[in-house]
Amino acid sequence: MESMVDATYWNNKKVLVTGHTGFKGSWLCHWLVNLGADVTGFALPPTKDQKLFELLKLDNRLNSVDGNLNDREALQQLVKDSSPDVIFHLAAQSLVLTSFEDPLETFTTNIIGTANLLDALRTYRKSCDVIVITSDKCYQNKDDHKQYIETDPLGGIDPYSASKAAAEIVTASYRNSFFKGNESPIRIASARAGNVIGGGDWALNRLIPDVVRARIAGESVKVRRPGAIRPWQHVLEPLSGYLLLAERLRTQPDFARPWNFGPAAQVTTTVADILESIQEQWPDLMLDIMEESGPHEAAILMLDSTQATTQLGWRPKWNVVNAVAETANWYQAWLEGQEMSAFTTQQINNYCENR
Repeated sequence: MESMVDATYWNNKKVLVTGHTGFKGSWLCHWLVNLGADVTGFALPPTKDQKLFELLKLDNRLNSVDGNLNDREALQQLVKDSSPDVIFHLAAQSLVLTSFEDPLETFTTNIIGTANLLDALRTYRKSCDVIVITSDKCYQNKDDHKQYIETDPLGGIDPYSASKAAAEIVTASYRNSFFKGNESPIRIASARAGNVIGGGDWALNRLIPDVVRARIAGESVKVRRPGAIRPWQHVLEPLSGYLLLAERLRTQPDFARPWNFGPAAQVTTTVADILESIQEQWPDLMLDIMEESGPHEAAILMLDSTQATTQLGWRPKWNVVNAVAETANWYQAWLEGQEMSAFTTQQINNYCENR
């Protein structure tokens, strides 16, 4: 039985979203505000690459607070002032290549930043359901064709992956040390999603944003690892999972544990497959296939989302072709000067209506 996001659940809910100015954070906040939630966001000031937050006019639709995860006192004050019923923790250093350039900042933000937020909840006396968003890269990846399940070992060779594995360990430690049992007012789950695509992502060294920038400039796209397999999915897929999980935590305390949200089990999609789908939308796209180089990245990443499917009733709605088409449609609408807040709302509505 497929489960749907319950709009009535979110009406007037106080929701805190860290990382609300980022790609996933902006999509999530737009959805939550449309559902009637009272949203507070906490993040560093938007960068020039974070145009989506501005395009969706979110600054006027929620309480946006500038701050740093490494400011422990600011986080404690934030939790006190926003008095959240639900927290989605998305704020992070989220780029693999950046983690090689500044590993210490990556570790500090992703590990200590997560600990700072969870520590602020130790003195919070109100009921609160927390979803800590990490990554599919938190698993000890052996580059085999295994689909990782929630109980598989954590690990990471590169700084980014290691930081996400450590964030999961920190989350489990706080949950089991301070918020354990059915009587705890704080319930903490973690969510591990695949490679998300969707309109409004302008981050550096990500496939879709690189494609969009190259197409606008009339240049070829530099493709580093065309054979790399990733759990590609539209951004609305994991976001719907996060919302469903948060809805259930209050009545299902045993759901306070890790969850995977990835594509259908049989789907294995390479970078080249994604580019082929994009070229069907934009035939003028030029590709420059390069020799594989640069820092280590896993060649194969696959998730098993059976737990979410069987226990939450969550399942992907858009296959990779649909995901790429919806993403291309978003950027095309933006290039044409359409009003992107309304367009994004329509994409969310189309997603919710798709059975």
